[in-house]
Amino acid sequence: MDKVVILDYGSQYTQLIARRVREAGVYSEIHPCTIPAAELKALKPAALILSGGPASVLAPESPGLDASILDWGLPVLGICYGMQLLAHYLGGKVHAAKDREYGRADLEIVSPCSLFEGLSGTAGKHKVWMSHGDHVDTPPQGFEILARTGSLKVAAMADASRRLYAIQFHPEVAHTDDGDLVLRNFLFKIAGLKPGWSMASFVESTIKDLRDTLGDDHVVCGLSGGIDSTVVAVLLHKAIGKRLHCIFVDNGLLRINEREEVIDFLTESFDLNLKYVEAQDLFLSPLEGVTDPERKRKIIGHNFIEVFDAEAHKLQGVKWLAQGTLYPDVIESISFKGPSAVIKSHHNVGGLPEKMNLKLVEPLRELFKDEVRKVAYELGLPDNIIWRHPFPGPGLAIRVIGEITRERLEILRQADKIVQHELQASGWYRKVWQGFAVLLPLKTVGVMGDERSYESVIALRIVDSLDAMTADWTRVPSEILARMSNRIINEVKGVNRVVLDISSKPPSTIEWE
Repeated sequence: MDKVVILDYGSQYTQLIARRVREAGVYSEIHPCTIPAAELKALKPAALILSGGPASVLAPESPGLDASILDWGLPVLGICYGMQLLAHYLGGKVHAAKDREYGRADLEIVSPCSLFEGLSGTAGKHKVWMSHGDHVDTPPQGFEILARTGSLKVAAMADASRRLYAIQFHPEVAHTDDGDLVLRNFLFKIAGLKPGWSMASFVESTIKDLRDTLGDDHVVCGLSGGIDSTVVAVLLHKAIGKRLHCIFVDNGLLRINEREEVIDFLTESFDLNLKYVEAQDLFLSPLEGVTDPERKRKIIGHNFIEVFDAEAHKLQGVKWLAQGTLYPDVIESISFKGPSAVIKSHHNVGGLPEKMNLKLVEPLRELFKDEVRKVAYELGLPDNIIWRHPFPGPGLAIRVIGEITRERLEILRQADKIVQHELQASGWYRKVWQGFAVLLPLKTVGVMGDERSYESVIALRIVDSLDAMTADWTRVPSEILARMSNRIINEVKGVNRVVLDISSKPPSTIEWE
C-alpha cells in the first residue's frame, strides 16, 4: 500500500493535510520535520508533502530541510512554508514580507499543468486560502511559475522533470475551492499513487496484525463505553476471541443507563468476555468535600488504577493492555515543537502499563476520530454507539462543579437526560460535536407555584468541533433551547434556572473543569 509522509513544520493545518490525503484513499503519516533522513527513507514513502509553518526560512533558527531527500526521486509537494523551503534550499530567492497575507486570494494559472487540471473558477480565477509572511520572489533553476495572484508573482511553481511541486496557498482547508482536487492531482496524476486505504481494508489488516502480534497471549482492556474503547474491544474480540478480557468499572459518575446501553449490547451482540465492577462507594466516598478539579481527577484516576489493577490480577496469562490511543495523540507527542498534549485520561490512565508490567496494544493509533466511526460501521456497531457524544474520563465529576454528592449527581443526571433527549428528538444530536448539562455551585431565587424558591442552576454546553482542539458554541434554535429549559425546571427537582454557555474554545474549554 502506497504511503505519503507529511513532514510537519508546525502548521495549524498539518493534520488536515493528512486527513485529506486519507480521504482520497491513500494512507498518510505525519512525522516531525526533524526526522533524520535515514529514518525517513526507512519509512519507504511513495511521496512527500512539506507542510506549512509559522517560521521564516530566512531566520537562523528556523526548521530546515535535508536537501538530499530531494535526490531520492520521490514526488514532493511543498505547501506554504514548504514552498519557501524548496525555493530557499534549491537556490531560489525568498522575500521577507513586511505584512502577513491572511485570507482568500484569487489564483490565476499562468502555465497549465497536471496539478491544476480540472479546477473550476470564474474568468480563470480560483479562490484559494493564504496564510503566510514570506514569499518566493524567484524560483530555483529548473522551476517554472505555474500560478500567481494579485500580490504574488510566484503563487505556485514546479520542476516537473523532478516531480517537485510547490504552492503558496493551503489546499487542505475548506476555504480553498477545489483544494481536495489539487491534492488528488498531486497524488494520482503526478505521483502516480493508487488508492488502497479504506476502513474496510484497515479492519481486515488490523485483525490479521493483531492475531500475528498477540499469538496466544491474553489481553486486558478497560471499557469506558466511549466509541474508541468500544471499537478497540470489538477489533480485539474478532482477532483473539475470549482471550480478550474487558473490564467496565462503574465509578458512580456515569450518566443514566450508561451501563445498560453499552455493556448489554456488546455482550449480547459480540459475546464479549466482560467483567462489570460495581465500585460506586469506592469512588464517591473519597470525593466528599472535594471541590478542586485537579484533585477530583487525581482521586478518580488513582482509584481507577487500583480497581483495574486488582481485577486484572485475577486473570491468568494477561500480557497486554489495550488502549484507545488515536492518531492526534500520537502526532502531538512527537511534534517537532515538543510534546503538546497529555494522552486522554479516559483511554490512557497514566501509570497503568508500568504498574501492571504489561505491553501496550493500540489498534487505533493510526486513525483520526472520524475514521474510528467509519471502522465502527464496518464492525456493525449501531448508530447510538457510533454517534455517542464524547464523555470525559472523570465522568460527571467534572460537570458537577464544586462538591460532589449523590444528590447533586442525580440532579445532573436528570437534567442531562433531558438535554440528550431533546437533541435527539429534534435531529440535532448528530449535528453537534457535544451537548451536555453542567450543575453550577450556586443557587438563585425563583418563583415556583406562587412560592419563593432558592435552588440550583443548570448550564447548557452545546458545541461544534471537528477534533475538540477548537470549538464554538452551536446556534441551536431557540425553540429547542426553550424546551430544554422548560423541561429541566419543571421535571428536575432542585433546579429553578437554566443558562446557556456561549463561549468558544479557545479561550474557554469544552468541559467546565
